[in-house]
Amino acid sequence: MVKQRISISSLRNFSLGLLILILGIVVGYRYGQSEIGPGKIPLSQIIKTQAPDERQNVDFSVFWEVWGYLDETYLNSADLDAREMVNGAVSGMTAAIGDPYTAYLPPKLNQRSAEDLAGSFYGVGVVLGYIDETLAVISPLKGTPAEEAGIHAGDLIIHVKDDNKGLDEDTVGWTLDEAVEKIRGKKNTHLTLTLLRKNGQENNYGEPLDIDITRGEIVVESVELEFVEHDGKRVAHLSVFKFGERTLEEFDEAVGQILTQGYQLDGILLDLRNNAGGFFDGAIDLASEFVEDGVVVSQEGKFTKRDFNAKGKARLTKFPLLVLVNRGSASASEIVAGALRDQLDAKLIGENTFGKGTVQDRRELSNGGGLHITIARWLLPKGDWIHDTGIPVDVEIKDDRETEQDEVLLRAIEEL
Repeated sequence: MVKQRISISSLRNFSLGLLILILGIVVGYRYGQSEIGPGKIPLSQIIKTQAPDERQNVDFSVFWEVWGYLDETYLNSADLDAREMVNGAVSGMTAAIGDPYTAYLPPKLNQRSAEDLAGSFYGVGVVLGYIDETLAVISPLKGTPAEEAGIHAGDLIIHVKDDNKGLDEDTVGWTLDEAVEKIRGKKNTHLTLTLLRKNGQENNYGEPLDIDITRGEIVVESVELEFVEHDGKRVAHLSVFKFGERTLEEFDEAVGQILTQGYQLDGILLDLRNNAGGFFDGAIDLASEFVEDGVVVSQEGKFTKRDFNAKGKARLTKFPLLVLVNRGSASASEIVAGALRDQLDAKLIGENTFGKGTVQDRRELSNGGGLHITIARWLLPKGDWIHDTGIPVDVEIKDDRETEQDEVLLRAIEEL
């Protein structure tokens, strides 16, 4: 197999640490901004004592009662930071809902979330999510310390130890935001992740495994294009690793390179393996390069349902197409894979996808923090809701980590 790499400028301006450490495979699309001055301020100036909806008859008396006891009797009064205590209270309020994708991001974490979608950071290079309500690796990112350390998609993270941070904790009850905060850190610092890994049988895990990792700079390209020759065929292997701020620009360059090849190509292999998602609109734009018209995805909100149709670009419709997915394909990447399956009968090759079928609205708050709210579920063109179940594949095959070959890619070429 011969690979001819096509250079795409500025491809390494990616992230999501949503990771990366990636903040929860977020599909967000609304933004607003406001600011508040720095420094500590009295709690009474931060929180209103009346509920927004008086019909709920929310009683804040216990809240203020606890605040008063802390203010009067807590030993280290200098540690009582009103701003941080409010952050904790709001975090607890969103956590009480029980949806791991609805979360409050204090200002520091909110800034990191924005960096994940636009730039680089220091960390280990894993996309985080949940499996059976346990913090898990959705996918390790290519060329990162996590991949080099041998971390696998589907590994459960049950404990984190970091002597530099004074951290030695089980991950039970951690939100994604907490995981990002605790697993990220300064360049060249060390931590140990304790993992549970499946031993080959469904829902059967082996003994805990300690993995020592040194953090590095995580700069992950969003799109990569290779022309691959194998078994008498020449195909465009088009990999999309996330849906971030620069993905469409990078994808546009890749499309241009493909179009210059014309009929020299036997087809396109759209590789969405280990793509944990990103922007909702980005998924629609990318799918529109293959789908001429019709529904790409439908969104069911609290009161309304809306269909999102292909945008009419469809520059790649003339090429035979196969889609590669695995357990690390989630959210926006599942929208694309499902749309191409339903609208074009595109064959899916690899492994069952992750299964995240909800949409998060991202709000910028007055204190510099952010709020991610699950506002809708999304459905594939034929009406399937794949949350927690994922999308099944037409040809099931796993990449053999013991070989240098990409068995999934080779099988996809054969299917063309």
